[in-house]
Amino acid sequence: MEGLRKNPAWKGRRGPVVLVIMDGVGYGKYREGDAVADSKMCCLAALRAKSPHTRLKAHGKAVGLPSDEDMGNSEVGHNAMGCGRVFQQGAALVSQSIASGALFNGPAWREIIANIKAGGALHFIGLFSDGNVHSHLDHLKAMIVRAKQDGVKRARIHALLDGRDVGETSALDYIDPFEAFLKEQNSPDFDARIASGGGRMWITMDRYGADWPMVERGWNAHVHGKGRQFASAREAVETYRKENPGVIDQDLKEFVITAAGPEGERFPAGPIEDGDSAVYFNFRGDRALEITAAFEEERFDAFDRGRRPQVCYAGMMEYDGDAHVPKRYLVSPPAIDRTMGEYLAASGARTLAISETQKYGHVTYFFNGNRTGKFNEGLEDYREIKSDAVPFEQRPWMKCAEIADQVCAAIASGNYDFIRLNFPNGDMVGHTGVYQAAVCSMESMDIQLGRIARAVEKAGAALVITADHGNSDDMYEHDKKTGAVLYKAGGVPKAKTSHSLNPVPCVIYDPEFQGEYDAGEAGGRESCLRQGLGISSIAATCLELLGYLPPGDYDPSVLKMR
Repeated sequence: MEGLRKNPAWKGRRGPVVLVIMDGVGYGKYREGDAVADSKMCCLAALRAKSPHTRLKAHGKAVGLPSDEDMGNSEVGHNAMGCGRVFQQGAALVSQSIASGALFNGPAWREIIANIKAGGALHFIGLFSDGNVHSHLDHLKAMIVRAKQDGVKRARIHALLDGRDVGETSALDYIDPFEAFLKEQNSPDFDARIASGGGRMWITMDRYGADWPMVERGWNAHVHGKGRQFASAREAVETYRKENPGVIDQDLKEFVITAAGPEGERFPAGPIEDGDSAVYFNFRGDRALEITAAFEEERFDAFDRGRRPQVCYAGMMEYDGDAHVPKRYLVSPPAIDRTMGEYLAASGARTLAISETQKYGHVTYFFNGNRTGKFNEGLEDYREIKSDAVPFEQRPWMKCAEIADQVCAAIASGNYDFIRLNFPNGDMVGHTGVYQAAVCSMESMDIQLGRIARAVEKAGAALVITADHGNSDDMYEHDKKTGAVLYKAGGVPKAKTSHSLNPVPCVIYDPEFQGEYDAGEAGGRESCLRQGLGISSIAATCLELLGYLPPGDYDPSVLKMR
C-alpha cells in the first residue's frame, strides 16, 4: 500500500509520539466506588492541568457494539484506536447472522450437524452470561433451538461462569433461567443439559499463554469428565460458595455434572467423545485461541491431552485471521484493513509496541486489526514483558515500572517515531473487585506516567494519554435508578468487576508545541479540542502529531489543526 502524505505545514519535532493506553481507566459517574478519582494520581493531574484534554466515548456504538448499553472492552477498544474507524464487532455480527439465518445456512453449521447425524452429541463451550464482551447467552439459546430443529438428539453445555463482565456472584441468575429453558426444549427426542463448568479465571479461558494449566483443567472437565462431581450446576455453585465464603464466580473451581445410570449409579453427563461436534461459542478471540489449539493442533505440547477425541470443532468466529484459526467458524469477523500500523510501516515510520503479557496482544494483534505479525520486520519492534502468574490484587503494580523502563529508554534512543504502550493495571486489577488494590494500581501507574512525561520533555517528544474503556472508575454496584451503592450482608459494598460505560481521558502533552494545532490558552481548555468523539479518533490524532495527513475516511482527530 502507499504511504501517507506529509502535512506541508508541519514543522517537525525532535522526539517521537508516545501513545499511553491506560487500560480500564475512565471518568466515573459515581463518586463512591471510583478508584481512579480516589487515587492520588498527581502526575496525570499535572499533565491534564497544563495540556489540552477532553473525554472520549469508549463503549457501545462508538466502538462498533450493538447498542450504547454495551460496555466497551479491550479488544474492540484497541481495534478502534488502531484502525481509526468503527467496525461492527463480534456481538453485533453474530446477532445479525443469527437473525438473518446466515449462521445456520453456512458451511460450518451444516458440517457440525451432519457430523452427529449418526448419534453423536453437540457440545457448546463458552462464557455463560449476557455480558456481550466474549459471548451472549441469547446466541447459545438460538443455537440450541436450531440444533433441535435440525434433528440433533443430544446437546451438552460446558458453562464458563463469568462474574467479571457481569455481577461478581450472578451465576445462579443465569443458571436457573437457563435450566428452565432447557426443560422447555427437552423432549423424548432431544436431551440437552449442562455437563461441566467452572469460573472463567480458573478454567479454559486463558490468553497469551499466560497460564496453560487453566486450559488443562477445562480440557479435563469438558473432554474427560474429570473433576469434582455434582448433580447440578446449582449444587456446584452453592457448595463452592459455602466452602469458600466470598469466592466470586470467575474463580469457582471446575465441576462435572453427573447423570443417573439404569442401576442408580452416577456418571459424567457429557464428556466429549469421538464422533461428537463441539462449538466454542465465544466470539472474542483472545481467550479462545488456546482451547482451540487443544482441539485442533496435531502437534501440541502445552499439556498432556490424554485421549484426544476426534470431533468436528467450530469457533463462533475466526479468532486469528492470519493463521486461519479455527479451521471452521460460524461467523466471519469484521474485515479490517488499512490500519494505522500498516500506514506507518508503508510510510517508513519506526514503531515500538510494548506491554506485559496480559495486554501484549492488544497493542499488537488487536491494534493491528486482528492481524498476527508485523507489517515490516525492519521498522517494527514488538516487546512483551512477562506478567506475574499471581492474582492481580496481590501485585497491583503489575509490570508498569518495567514497561516504563523500556519506554523511557526507547524515547531517549532516537530509534523510534511512534511508541505505543498499554498499562494493564486499571483493567486487570479492576476485574478483581478489590478496591484498595485498584487504588494502589492507579498510583503505581501514575508514578510511571510521570517518568515517561519527563522522558518526553527531555527528548522533545509528544505524549497522548488515553484508555480503551473504563473499569477501575466504577468498582461498586449501584442502584440503576437512585445511584446508591448496593451493599452485601454486613454492610460491605458489593464489588463491581465488569467494565464501565464511562468516557475515558484524552490528554495531549506536547512540550515543544510548534503551533500547527490550537493548543488553547495556558492551563489547557477542553474547548480547544473537538468534543463528542470516540476513541477511534486516536489514530488520526497520532498521525497528525507525527506530521501526516490522516486518510480521508478515518474518524476525525481531536486536534483542531490550523
